[in-house]
Amino acid sequence: MSPIEDPGAALAGAVREIEAHASRAGWDRPAQLFALVETADLLQREPHLAELLGVEAHDQALTPVEQETTSGSLEELLASILWPPEVTGCAVVLEALTVPPDAQEVPSDAEAAAEYAAGHPDRQEARIVAGALRTGESFCAIRQRAHDEDEMVLVGNDLVPALLELLHTTLEPDVGDSRDDE
Repeated sequence: MSPIEDPGAALAGAVREIEAHASRAGWDRPAQLFALVETADLLQREPHLAELLGVEAHDQALTPVEQETTSGSLEELLASILWPPEVTGCAVVLEALTVPPDAQEVPSDAEAAAEYAAGHPDRQEARIVAGALRTGESFCAIRQRAHDEDEMVLVGNDLVPALLELLHTTLEPDVGDSRDDE
């Protein structure tokens, strides 16, 4: 694989592309998981995809590849994933309830936190897209249902730290992984 010139910008572009894709699909959708692969590497391995995807190696640095998911719990799914070396990063799309930053103590237990958020009078529905690369970069996009407009999407490197930590964990090399020898 050839190194991407600006991994942070490449990841931001991929997350924005995924967010736009999720936006076109609408709300009330299950969580989605994407592998992020270097476009040049993908097209070198699978040249027939260039026309199918409508891209050329120089068009974009990363191509999101949606993964089939069967697990009911995103946490369980992410805990079970070990990406092959060809995968440069990964991203998830999920819908969640958010509460204002000044909300009282949110329970640390996931189930209790979900109940708390569902009952909070100022809760907001949001779609979160979070992405991470093996090189350590992360990027997020959050769209609130109440402000479902492209120019209202909040973006940043570390908007959902716990989710990003889970994503980075899936990218850690397995013991004996040959990536460390390259």
